[in-house]
Amino acid sequence: MNVYDQAHKLADAIRESEEFKRYNDVKKKVEANPDLDKAIKDFTKKQFELQASQMMGKEMDMEAMQQIQQLGAVLLQDPLTNEFFQCQMRFSTMMADAYKIIGDVADFGFGPMGDMGSFR
Repeated sequence: MNVYDQAHKLADAIRESEEFKRYNDVKKKVEANPDLDKAIKDFTKKQFELQASQMMGKEMDMEAMQQIQQLGAVLLQDPLTNEFFQCQMRFSTMMADAYKIIGDVADFGFGPMGDMGSFR
């Protein structure tokens, strides 16, 4: 069994999945609306920046977090935006599950929090 052939089959299966098709369809609708597309991208960027600063051990910026929550609440009032985020979450969950299945094969001895465990 060739791993690369199987990887291509997995990519094809992902492209054929309902999660990918729905996400891709809704994403195209969002991209057709430049204002909405920009608003979603700005929201996602701010959310990512806040998460990255938290992961780097920086103190939580409560004002920035409130702004992101308020922006998210406003965005989710739009039905297309709401559908986009739901489809994105379903697709991301599917991909995370696939990564986990693949990652379980490559047990490098890291624990759940990245701690070094015993190597076998």
